[in-house]
Amino acid sequence: MAQAAGSADEPEMLYGLHAVREALKAGSRPIQRLLVARTDKQFTDLARLARSRHIPVHVQPLSSFDRLVPNGKHQGIIAFAAAKAYQTEESILARAAERQESPIVVILDGVEDPHNLGAVIRTAEGAGAHGIFIPERRAAGLTSVVAKASAGAIDHIPVARVTNTSRLIDSLKAAGVWVYGVTPAAEKKFTEVDLRGPVGLVLGGEGRGIRAGVIQHCDECIHIPMKGRIQSLNVSAAAAIVLFEAVRQRDQRN
Repeated sequence: MAQAAGSADEPEMLYGLHAVREALKAGSRPIQRLLVARTDKQFTDLARLARSRHIPVHVQPLSSFDRLVPNGKHQGIIAFAAAKAYQTEESILARAAERQESPIVVILDGVEDPHNLGAVIRTAEGAGAHGIFIPERRAAGLTSVVAKASAGAIDHIPVARVTNTSRLIDSLKAAGVWVYGVTPAAEKKFTEVDLRGPVGLVLGGEGRGIRAGVIQHCDECIHIPMKGRIQSLNVSAAAAIVLFEAVRQRDQRN
């Protein structure tokens, strides 16, 4: 999915059947209008859902879609949506409290690839995490590329943007959250820690990993054992492994 041209305040394009369907169902992102290429069943259902929410629907020729999305991956449907609103630390922790669950959040330190961010969002939502924190600078934001990579998960999990990751970690710790940095240099394995309580997982960006200044604020660091020659994983793979270990531990407790 490509980001619409213009400023960050202008509407973004969501395209592809799955991404548009999830955005319409979730209702968390204001959809301004919907373009469809055909009126057969799969498009009719989405158009009916859009009209039920007073969203204008327009039938357009494929040439219009190809002009808006040159790579041709639009699947004949484009929604123009306002940017997803960022949440706050307080609202994310409140979400866990409303569910009567121990908070589990993901803190990303400088993930710049929007596909990686989208994959982490998809994984975190699937694992039942309560929210994700990303930095304001030198990191991917919530663009339409991220929405596409998340396969619709972006509409079901809150994301907060913070000015200072170290201060965020200190604030989470003050709220009773135990913060683990996931880094290959750690001595303790991720399976050797208790992930059943309030937990924050810090994962680093592509190449450099977690910055040293951020690691210093973590309560503890953990690593994922590697058996091959490659000594690190893609950030979304690392997130999946540790998050679903937390799921396993919490399911055992229940």
